[in-house]
Amino acid sequence: MFLGTHTPRLDEKGRLILPARFREELSGGLVLTRGQERCIYVFSMNEFEKVHEQMRAAPISSRQARDYNRVFLSGASDEVPDKQGRITIPPVLRAYAGVDRDLAVIGAGNRAEIWAADAWDSYLQEQETAFSETDEDVFPGIT
Repeated sequence: MFLGTHTPRLDEKGRLILPARFREELSGGLVLTRGQERCIYVFSMNEFEKVHEQMRAAPISSRQARDYNRVFLSGASDEVPDKQGRITIPPVLRAYAGVDRDLAVIGAGNRAEIWAADAWDSYLQEQETAFSETDEDVFPGIT
């Protein structure tokens, strides 16, 4: 499970050193792809296969499902971390997420997310009020 917030920097070659806490789960390979809210999703290979199976279950007759699949999968890149735990973020994903040098890598349960640090700060500031006001209807049993 991916948890926490980490603030690594991208090097001049577009490489990111994965947070130490994430390396074991991602050591066998991972998939980077476009995430919602203009971040980059990071899935372990196993988790990506589960997500892909769920996507395949959507009817091909659904235009929204076809559109989502195209955007999600066309930006996907499979990577294997090097011995230092580094991965390269492809230019198309860096541009999509507005990622430059300063990053926020957050744990989101079944995936990690890579954000431009300023975009993450803005998003978090906007969402913290809504978070504190979330009621039980959204997450039954969580108080």
